[in-house]
Amino acid sequence: MAPNITSAPTGVLFENDTLEADIPPVETFNGVGKKPEQKPFKVKLVWRNILLFVYLHAAALYGAYLMVTAARFYTGIWATILYMCSGFGITAGAHRLWAHRSYKANFPLRLILVVFNTLAFENHVYEWARDHRVHHKYSETNADPHNAKRGFFFSHIGWLCCKKHPDVLEKGKGIDMSDLAADKLLMFQKKYYLLLMPLICFFLPTVIPVYCWGESWKNAWFVATMFRYTFTLNMTWLVNSAAHLWGQRPYDQFINPSENLGVSVGALGEGWHNYHHTFPWDYKTAELGNYRTNFTTAFIDFFAMIGWAYDLKTVPMSMIAKRVKRTGDGSHPHHHHSHEGDVWGWDDKDMKQEDKDDALVTHKRDAAATAAKDK
Repeated sequence: MAPNITSAPTGVLFENDTLEADIPPVETFNGVGKKPEQKPFKVKLVWRNILLFVYLHAAALYGAYLMVTAARFYTGIWATILYMCSGFGITAGAHRLWAHRSYKANFPLRLILVVFNTLAFENHVYEWARDHRVHHKYSETNADPHNAKRGFFFSHIGWLCCKKHPDVLEKGKGIDMSDLAADKLLMFQKKYYLLLMPLICFFLPTVIPVYCWGESWKNAWFVATMFRYTFTLNMTWLVNSAAHLWGQRPYDQFINPSENLGVSVGALGEGWHNYHHTFPWDYKTAELGNYRTNFTTAFIDFFAMIGWAYDLKTVPMSMIAKRVKRTGDGSHPHHHHSHEGDVWGWDDKDMKQEDKDDALVTHKRDAAATAAKDK
């Protein structure tokens, strides 16, 4: 979960911050058939972001102190509720629904998720999803916005403190985003983001504690807004950093993403990352059969139960067992070598038909019923 109003899912704070004209070419050819000569890419720091992050984290630490020493009990509960809602706006919304198309949602649920997503202030859904699809297609390369091979700090927060590598921009232009461009709700959020985000992420979370239960302005701002927002950001950043560096790889030992329990707890179920990068179209993002460390799956299942979420894609155990045997690191209870091509989610052009045929799609709804319900 990260601030961003540019072209990074948790990224730079102003739209069009990175201009392609500012970026030198990465490759030059010396002649026909010769190997491209790599020009060194010079990192350009974005000092505005660096200073903002310094303030955010200093304010969050002060907010954590106030929460246990001065703030009213209701303010701590309010901050927790906001963290959960904003988290679902990223995990169930921008991530599982829109970036990966792992399930479908009717208009009321999509509206809820857009509001929650705006509360999270990690950029509007369209750009978040686009850069996340790039991340999956080109994971751990220069085209990955938060390439974990550049170290923990870069993949956690450093990538937001400098301009993007040219490969990120180039590969991003090749990702099909027509499905999200056709979504009027997402285009409304994108168009009015700079008006909606300050109201939903900063103004209302601060004003409500003051007028509803007599909290002080200081406690409301530093606890319910600064601490809550910065904590949510860091939980998302841990998915980019820790869950790409530390943990087991029972499904595919040839990729960086790992199974990380701690990240899954903090990021509402997003830490089972080796599974997620192996099967990015699974709405659960995990093989787990319970909700103890996957609140987002419980959230989606609840709305599927009342008919607001449908066409939930998941992976049968037989398909998981085959993949574990073929590419796992041996840490899975079931247990050799081919690297399956990277895909960003359901309907990616590189997704194998065999995988589509084997996948389970639950809570299915026919097209006529869907159109009628969404009117």
